[in-house]
Amino acid sequence: MIKKVVPITDPCLRIKSKPVKIFDKKIASLIKDLKDTLVVQKDPEGVGLAAPQIGKNLQIFAIKPKDKITVIVNPKIISQGKAMNMPRDDNGKKIMEGCLSLPHYYGPLRRPDNIKIKYLDENGKETIKTFVGLEAQIVEHEIDHLNGIVFVNRLLEQKIPLFEYIDGEWDQVDLIM
Repeated sequence: MIKKVVPITDPCLRIKSKPVKIFDKKIASLIKDLKDTLVVQKDPEGVGLAAPQIGKNLQIFAIKPKDKITVIVNPKIISQGKAMNMPRDDNGKKIMEGCLSLPHYYGPLRRPDNIKIKYLDENGKETIKTFVGLEAQIVEHEIDHLNGIVFVNRLLEQKIPLFEYIDGEWDQVDLIM
């Protein structure tokens, strides 16, 4: 079922999520809700969605950097790259980071260029995988959501401006938190 994406002001986005202990019908339903909600996000297009963004503080998120959706449950970071970069698209153009909980706002956030995590897939099978480039940024962004951190917090840490994108124009926005 398609769920409402909570706004960045929702307190549930500031709470550390709990691990999933049992893969039951409720978890299967939540995973389906995440997938259904992610695929309909078109303005802006969504590439990742964490359970807290639909009001559930559990360690689950879905990513869709291209066509295939990957579900990640209870991620544990094994290692991260040292280089802090903005990811690039297939044409080499830098990609600004945004969030479905704060649509049409973006920042030139730098994150580690790769991340290796151990996680459970949507069937509860343990997986270890390294994500690189844009996929790494999406995974890092969603792990932040599971830890009660939103990307605006990262912009403040890096002293990087936030921009609003309206009608093809970028306007810098003052960050006050």
